[in-house]
Amino acid sequence: MDEMRPTSGAAAHLGLASLFPTGLQAVYAECRRLYPDQVNPLQVTAIVKYWLGGPDPLDYISMYRNVGCVAQDVQEHWHYISMGLSDLYGDNRVHEFTGPDGPSGFGFELTFRLKREAGETAPPTWPAELMQGLARYVFQSENTFCSGDHISWHSPLDNSESRIQHMLLTEDPQMQPVLTPFGQVNFLQIVGVCTEELQAAQQWNGQGILDLLRGVHVAGGPWLVTDMRRGETIFEIDPHLQERVEKGIEADGSNLSGVSAKCVWDDLSRPPEDEDDSRSICIASQPRRLSDKDTEQIREALRKGLEINSKSVLPPIGGQRQSHDRPHRKDSLESESSAAIVPHELVRTRQLESVHLKFNQESGTLLPLCLRGRLLHGRHFTYKSINGDTAITFVSTGVEGAFATEEHPYAAHGPWLQILLTEEFVEQMLGELQDLSSREETKLPKEYSWPERKLKISVLPDSAFDSPLQ
Repeated sequence: MDEMRPTSGAAAHLGLASLFPTGLQAVYAECRRLYPDQVNPLQVTAIVKYWLGGPDPLDYISMYRNVGCVAQDVQEHWHYISMGLSDLYGDNRVHEFTGPDGPSGFGFELTFRLKREAGETAPPTWPAELMQGLARYVFQSENTFCSGDHISWHSPLDNSESRIQHMLLTEDPQMQPVLTPFGQVNFLQIVGVCTEELQAAQQWNGQGILDLLRGVHVAGGPWLVTDMRRGETIFEIDPHLQERVEKGIEADGSNLSGVSAKCVWDDLSRPPEDEDDSRSICIASQPRRLSDKDTEQIREALRKGLEINSKSVLPPIGGQRQSHDRPHRKDSLESESSAAIVPHELVRTRQLESVHLKFNQESGTLLPLCLRGRLLHGRHFTYKSINGDTAITFVSTGVEGAFATEEHPYAAHGPWLQILLTEEFVEQMLGELQDLSSREETKLPKEYSWPERKLKISVLPDSAFDSPLQ
């Protein structure tokens, strides 16, 4: 990795026009509007730019001292602003130039607000590396971020012992969208949160938790300033907030439509030695692989999120992706046509009589959310294996385009399994899976079985997924 070094912003402001391109000027202009007295901010940059072969996609991260707002009880803090996720140059060196009418590059830049500690005279530079890490994910996956998104980081953001180990994203409260000759740029602010707050955002939605954080001064306040020394969650500060989350889930359902997970499924309808066995993890040395069209449909399903005013729809396997300037993020669902799935002609869709689902503990704890927050609201939820092509999609009777039906509730398309659950069965399962919602450590393995439905679920330790023969 290239060395990160702080540099003065003067070079950028005083450089030749050829070194100070239009897209960069537009972002700088918005920074100058907000900080007219800080024309020469401290910056962090990589020695070798991304477009010259360097590993860090952000050309610059400017760091400003923000005095806060006494009237709104906003504390003094450091304000970090990235430059590089949008198209700074317009010459295809990093982003494909698509004109002024759409998004510039990925359509956004990242910002971050960090509480200024007493005695600090210069901003810490660790947030710059955090922003570079997020930018690398965007460039490599081509999944963009949206306000309300949550990011599971599983580590203190500053590599300390802090409880702030995950992130939510929201619109920056002060930075305004800018129009450039290369498209529009929005500013998405990173907000550091505790594990319990991330879990609440997963179970309900990010915007709801962000609103709760805004109402708690020490957890961010109106401008959502991150305090890495915060030792309590908003639910410990105000226990009544947990009730608001529970009521929100009951009323709105969950925005989370899928996760990457440790999971497998077995077809119990036929013996394992059957050569045509289509279990997701095969006995043979080479596991079956998803077809390109299956993969694309699962990507679309994971890309989809909450549909409040329309039916939940799984995109057709044989359908073509709509043309977008940039792929949407995995969890933001926009309604598409409700055309029935057209199975790929080379992969037969099979109806199964009996199935066995296996999850690790982290994935298993999301089963109540899947059922209560998604299926009871007429939606779908997908587990996509991180160890291979396995995918398990739970669908409700309100989901159109599924190849699982009430008559044949278990159906497989290669290693992709769909399970259709009626509302009555979902309520029954929730009662029996209630212990998975407990915050206490669960002893593994855990077995759940519904013989009359020919369904079995196991929650296993992570080590069970290290072997190719689960």
